[in-house]
Amino acid sequence: MDSNLALGEETPASSDLRARVREVLTRRKLTDSVSAEQAAASWEQDRFVARARALFYARMMFLTLGLLILAVPTWSGYFGLTGAFSFLGYFTMLLYSVANLLVIDHPRAGRWVTYTTLCMDLVILVVLIAKPQVGGGLQSPLLATQLLFTTLFSILYPKPLAILPPLLALPITTRLDLLLNRSVTAVELLTLLWYLALNFIIVYVLVYLNEREAAAHREVVALQGDLKELAVVEERNRLAREIHDGLGASLSSMIIQAEFIMNLAREEGLRSEIRELKATAEESIEELRRSLRMMREDFELSQGLEDYAKTFNDRTGLPVRFERTGSQRKLSPDAQLALFRILQECLSNAVKHAQARTVQVRLDYTEDRVHLIVQDDGKGFDPQNTPRGHYGLLNMRERAMKLGGQLIVDSSPGNGAQVAFSLPCLPT
Repeated sequence: MDSNLALGEETPASSDLRARVREVLTRRKLTDSVSAEQAAASWEQDRFVARARALFYARMMFLTLGLLILAVPTWSGYFGLTGAFSFLGYFTMLLYSVANLLVIDHPRAGRWVTYTTLCMDLVILVVLIAKPQVGGGLQSPLLATQLLFTTLFSILYPKPLAILPPLLALPITTRLDLLLNRSVTAVELLTLLWYLALNFIIVYVLVYLNEREAAAHREVVALQGDLKELAVVEERNRLAREIHDGLGASLSSMIIQAEFIMNLAREEGLRSEIRELKATAEESIEELRRSLRMMREDFELSQGLEDYAKTFNDRTGLPVRFERTGSQRKLSPDAQLALFRILQECLSNAVKHAQARTVQVRLDYTEDRVHLIVQDDGKGFDPQNTPRGHYGLLNMRERAMKLGGQLIVDSSPGNGAQVAFSLPCLPT
């Protein structure tokens, strides 16, 4: 066997793949345990940021045209943009556009600032449309820009209430025409109806396409998660079959051979060694069966813990009392394995190190967590000063950290030990 593979080192291909995954996760600010909902939210945020940046570049184009209007006396006079106040308004637009760009990546502030500044742009547009006394209002050449704002609102905020401001711009412009004593002709009324129809068409098409795109993306993300989970299940089942047919058969053969040799042996010392060998092989095959049940997700935690406590009692002679409280909750295979391994470690320590007389094991299910409490009446120890080369506590803490659990070890010399391990349950 290749020594590198035997040591569990990564191949170059797997290392490159892991690096690419890490790069994407870092760029999207996600963790290794990203859910489908988090992936969809990240995709929606990236899409919004890309569209908001496009809005910034569009603003720069409008600001360039605005500077040109201010520079040409005929055009600035037509819109009434003369004096220092007009330049102040121009630089105000420039400043809030840059400020919007700076916060655009923030998940919440970016959306609110973009929406606010877009509404401010719309207010300025309505003023520019309505201000000219001659050729203003519904006759303004800038009226078509309102359609662009409807498009921008629909792309960035595809919700009915969010799109309301650009739709209100047309009736507000008509009302301003009446307040400024401008008569609305039949042609201008037709223009108003025409623009309203175009607005509703734009809103319908963009909102419809956005919902289809978002639904398709959610479906693809969910499908990828299902395919990944199915691939994991199929691989686990394949490994379970190979282990059962290979290692399981070898252990069974070892037990049969041990029984045969024990019948031939005459010396009691040799027979004792063979019995111990046979017991070890039986324990190994039981551990193998348990692991296979976990791999096939056919492992019932409370029954498995109770059976192991009883087997441990029979094998070592150490009284182990098991108790279960609460209604059973759904747990992931990794969580069930962690609970089982911690029970194994605690019982092993009670025999090898604590010299305990009795052990109490309690499995407690609450509303959203499961608690495993193992208490012995042994000689106890100092949890802060474990002997060098003993990694049981370290392994338990690492399991708790990996699964988002909590591990509390309460012990002192001469007062026994209690290990309390709790994990969150899966949502039902």
